[in-house]
Amino acid sequence: MKKNVHGGDIYTHKGVIDFSANINPLGIPENVIKAAENGIRDSVHYPDVSYYALRTAIAEQENLLSDEILCGNGAADVIFSLIRAINPKKALILAPTFAEYETALKTVCCEIRYYDLEEKEEFKAQKNILEYITEELDIVFLCNPNNPTGQLTDKGLLKQITEQCKKTGTYVVIDECFNDFLENGEAYTMKEELENNSYLVLLKAFTKLYAMPGLRLGYCMSSNCALLDKIKESTQPWNISIPAEQAGIAALKEKQYVQKTKSLIKKEKEYLQQEMKAMGYKLYGSKANYIFFRGTDTLYEDCLNENLLIRDCSNYRGLEKGYYRIAVKSHEDNVKMIKCLRKYMPKDIQD
Repeated sequence: MKKNVHGGDIYTHKGVIDFSANINPLGIPENVIKAAENGIRDSVHYPDVSYYALRTAIAEQENLLSDEILCGNGAADVIFSLIRAINPKKALILAPTFAEYETALKTVCCEIRYYDLEEKEEFKAQKNILEYITEELDIVFLCNPNNPTGQLTDKGLLKQITEQCKKTGTYVVIDECFNDFLENGEAYTMKEELENNSYLVLLKAFTKLYAMPGLRLGYCMSSNCALLDKIKESTQPWNISIPAEQAGIAALKEKQYVQKTKSLIKKEKEYLQQEMKAMGYKLYGSKANYIFFRGTDTLYEDCLNENLLIRDCSNYRGLEKGYYRIAVKSHEDNVKMIKCLRKYMPKDIQD
């Protein structure tokens, strides 16, 4: 069986505090849990195959039309269905970035080209990425903020990228799954570009913000309804359970929870960053609810010895041993992480 390439493997490592998955430390809102429970009772019926109520709720949240929304069994499900629908021959992705773009592209034997993010540029995309977008390309994947670096691509550059893709007839998929953790996420979303660009697709998920990865619920947004229909045709029917659908509808009503989350993440991320910088760790980007940094080659194992699970990023394309990502969690958990990082500081820092 293929080795796990994601965080959140609490099944192999039992009893750990999980810093490897970037999940909201507040946990699932109580009303969302109740909605999922009610969904279980309603599961004697098939789900609405069109997920109309869910799409309507998302459309209201995103200020779009319900026909511009397509839902899936997590963002990953949407990615795979999108790839089956488009069946691209040549694609461009960042390195490093979320692994599922590459995995999905390989299922259709797509030739993949890589835009290497460089450490000297703080792993941030530069204007020369535009040179990579030619008429040969069928699709481009971007993640903003990027995973695992947490780095943001400038809005001006994003607009240039989407315009270049429009000119070359290249689909551009921008993953905004961590946008809601930004202090000013609306300043970075590309939703306003959807109406005039039929090649643009945006990805979102309920996974991280509402702490419900186990329920599997994500969606994409596009003004290209013909493309969305094609994606839907590439997806199995009833791919979203009734508990997930009802949980999603309830989650979108949790405005106070979202504001509380942003305040907590801001405060605790500042704590982690200040402590880590004071110890001499090299931090990058980290604009979302996680911190990307460099430590010793053995830090993953050292943290496990302290019952702390972090994300070893060495299996990301473009990274090597020594790069890690940790989620921003509760203050109590973050204090334990800082104590561990202090204990296992690199020797050149200790000296």
